[in-house]
Amino acid sequence: MQESNLKNYLLLHLIVFIWGFTAILGALITIDAIPLVFFRMGLAVICIAIYFLFKKKSFKLDKKGLFKFLYTGIIIATHWIFFFKAIKVSNVSVALVTMSTGAFFTSLIEPLFFKRRIKALEILLGILVIIGLYIIFNFESQYTLGIIYALISSFLGSLFAVLNGLFIKQYDENRISLYQLFFGTVFVGVFLAFNQQFSLEFFKLPLLDWLYLFILSSVCTAFAFIASVKIMKYLSPYTVMLTINLEPIYAIILALLIFGEKEKMNPEFYVGSSLVLGVVLLNGIINNRATLKHKIFKKNTTKK
Repeated sequence: MQESNLKNYLLLHLIVFIWGFTAILGALITIDAIPLVFFRMGLAVICIAIYFLFKKKSFKLDKKGLFKFLYTGIIIATHWIFFFKAIKVSNVSVALVTMSTGAFFTSLIEPLFFKRRIKALEILLGILVIIGLYIIFNFESQYTLGIIYALISSFLGSLFAVLNGLFIKQYDENRISLYQLFFGTVFVGVFLAFNQQFSLEFFKLPLLDWLYLFILSSVCTAFAFIASVKIMKYLSPYTVMLTINLEPIYAIILALLIFGEKEKMNPEFYVGSSLVLGVVLLNGIINNRATLKHKIFKKNTTKK
């Protein structure tokens, strides 16, 4: 049992490392953000569809599900477009640290959908995040556009996660992913067609771009999603949450090693980044403890 837990814990670290590598690939791929998202989502759909066929899973989905995954597919596509735009106009470090504001956005969005009150502590933590971002803004003003793009991406990503928190109660995780990626691909494809960007030249990418896109769609999207669902059966949410918070750290270290000087920032950037990441980690710990206390209370109440 202990060996099995260790295996899954190492797999979790691999998944988080892979997610961190997504930003690196986004910086390495030479095409613009919108075509990049089109290829990423389209190739991921193919990979997951092959997985469905291999596992003999049903593709069947009700009409309500189709509508839900249509608009959330558009949300996730737009989220990725702004994420890669942020990387293109700034760098990996700026984009990922700003994306860490997702926990703050979620604390504001989640109560609206789950019909609960906004917690004062979450607002306080959100203010600390804003202070951290202000420090970064103040000393890294040349990356302002990248920070704005990353904030938009972070908000959309949080909205997407909250909506999926509702959908997961009704639908299979793999089916959700497949159809959201499919509709996201269609949405980006329609946009590209409307702007007359499709041509033979559009698909003539450098060989390295195709290689990076294949890794991005198969390993960083399809594999990472399926594997992350699997390990949730064996590891506690607390362990998963703590490890996922290492994603920006992994990515920033990788970016420094790969891109060197481009990723080096003023000392104040790292002060602001530490504050943002520290708040994200603290928020996760507090929420996890609250969840555990609620479960224990509920269990004791049921026994009585």
